[in-house]
Amino acid sequence: MARSPDHPRTPMARRRRGFQQAATLLADRVQKAAEGRGFAVARLLTHWPEIAGPQLAAMTRPVRISHTRGGFGATLTLLTVGPVAPLVEMQLPHLRDRVNACYGYNAVQRIILTQTAASGFAEGQAVFASAAVPPASADPASLQAADTVARQFQDPALAEAMARLALNIATKRHRNHRKDFPC
Repeated sequence: MARSPDHPRTPMARRRRGFQQAATLLADRVQKAAEGRGFAVARLLTHWPEIAGPQLAAMTRPVRISHTRGGFGATLTLLTVGPVAPLVEMQLPHLRDRVNACYGYNAVQRIILTQTAASGFAEGQAVFASAAVPPASADPASLQAADTVARQFQDPALAEAMARLALNIATKRHRNHRKDFPC
């Protein structure tokens, strides 16, 4: 007796085939979820340096894939900072070909550049730290004064701390003195 096509296989039939990889068991469900969320956006995010190339990947970041209602093809939105946007824009046709080669068909029709700061991406956060100031070299008179102060203490840790304090005070006085008399 033949089974109807809408009758699912029994668990026993699946067991006879042996072990299967978890990816093959979940492939249909994952594909349906990916289609609902922009068809494999994760692949673009995770493999972006290989798809775009190292130079373009350093300047851009894929943000979104959006579909038109009745049309074929999607629009890929890339995030880039303002100064490099013209450089990226010149390479958009080549980049579109590479993205479509990744999908195997003409999936992306347009690429739109968004020129803003990369908020939300850890790689693109602006750094607000000032440049490191090299420590000023102390003149011999300041070093001698710090050594004299340090000799007054028995504890070596306290003597070292007091020497640093005396050196900082002497260096600050020296800097302030130079501001008063610029020559």
